[in-house]
Amino acid sequence: MEQSAQEVVLSPTDRFIEKAKVAAARVSRIKNFAEAIAYTIDLCGKQGACRLKVSGCDEHLTEQAEELCETKHGKIIAAPALESADFDSLAQACKNNGFSCIDSGIRSQLAGVDIGFTLCDIGIAETGTVVINCPDEELRLATMICEYHICVLKESDIVVDAFAAEAKLNKFMNQMPNYTAFITGPSRTADIERVLTIGVHGPLELHVLVLED
Repeated sequence: MEQSAQEVVLSPTDRFIEKAKVAAARVSRIKNFAEAIAYTIDLCGKQGACRLKVSGCDEHLTEQAEELCETKHGKIIAAPALESADFDSLAQACKNNGFSCIDSGIRSQLAGVDIGFTLCDIGIAETGTVVINCPDEELRLATMICEYHICVLKESDIVVDAFAAEAKLNKFMNQMPNYTAFITGPSRTADIERVLTIGVHGPLELHVLVLED
């Protein structure tokens, strides 16, 4: 079957955006890192704070247990593995808006991380997938235990398909021990009564910011 004229002329970036949106990701183009920060702060401000209630919080508890139930009031943005200057810029913007910004100790934030902010290593246009090399636990947790995952993808890191990413993927996999995340859209499952449910095993929304470079 011949490809349509539209499919032939789509650039890898346009194809990535098209496919990512089909997978329910929210995709925006940005020109610089400052726009990524502004986008993140705006999204965090619009959403209610993520607060996972500890089991039994409605019951009569000891003083220590009561304190545990009150561990999360403010909003938290987890942004590991950024360059120092970029993290400082994001952290300052968070401070100005009354949010917390962390790049470590994410495992201790079991009461809920509102936004995980990460950088992508590869974008696969064929499927709208983002690939993140996760050499440490902090980065893995930031992509999984947040309500909203925002990832910044350089346009130059978008490839046509997974075969075109082979060299980078081999490099990641040779850095043992390691973990490479392939993320296509928000978390979803149909395990329960075969009903599609979004955000059960991971982020409720995936936001991809395509950075011009």
